[in-house]
Amino acid sequence: MTGPIPLSGRQPKAVRSALHVLEEVVSAGPGVTAKEISESLAMPQATTYRILNLLVAEEYLVRLPDLSGFALGRRAGRLALPATSALNTAARAVVDHMRGQTRWAVHLASYVGEQISLIDPDPDHPAPDAGQLARFPYAFALGRLLLAEQADWRALVRELRPFTARTVTSESELDRTLKAVARDGLARQCGEFREDRGCLAVPIRGPRDGRLVAGLALAGPTVRIAEPNEEIIEVLRDHAARLAPLLA
Repeated sequence: MTGPIPLSGRQPKAVRSALHVLEEVVSAGPGVTAKEISESLAMPQATTYRILNLLVAEEYLVRLPDLSGFALGRRAGRLALPATSALNTAARAVVDHMRGQTRWAVHLASYVGEQISLIDPDPDHPAPDAGQLARFPYAFALGRLLLAEQADWRALVRELRPFTARTVTSESELDRTLKAVARDGLARQCGEFREDRGCLAVPIRGPRDGRLVAGLALAGPTVRIAEPNEEIIEVLRDHAARLAPLLA
């Protein structure tokens, strides 16, 4: 049997650097560029490119088809335990009931630590892109629920990139927006990621500790989302309350 391969003096540092790059891709989300990784890690660009090329060659990372950035590859999925995000029957029945109350899209997301993931996107309507949602949470109602929980939302937002003329790109304006989300228990975005689409989202909290565990969102035409929508918001809150004991 082959014994362990001894590490030279430089190899531990190289291994740590590669792990830092992998961690940064996970944190930033699909589409992060070599330049962004280099700046975030304060790593020389030549070193960053060398590590990225190695991780791509070993299939831990992949280049996106349009060459805009990087995402996790096939082998990276083997570094973590499989996620158990399937809804139980009772929770799925609640979400399906909500979908029966409206012609708009209904999406359910979960929050684990500082990560957000769609666990039940509406099968009959377009869902937010998971990579964009993770990387630009400020432009989505579900993302704003997560940011409003943070002591400093800037730790989760690398840049305030405009997607439409309506996108909030001012730190002070986003501060005010997130304070309103925390105060009202309601997040709203109107045409900030796509001109023609908006979204309402309410938090789902653990019954015992009040911790944010999920978010229930309703997506529809921008002009309709911008309306007061008091009745539909009440229906959204009611279904979120029903889901709380089923998701905690």
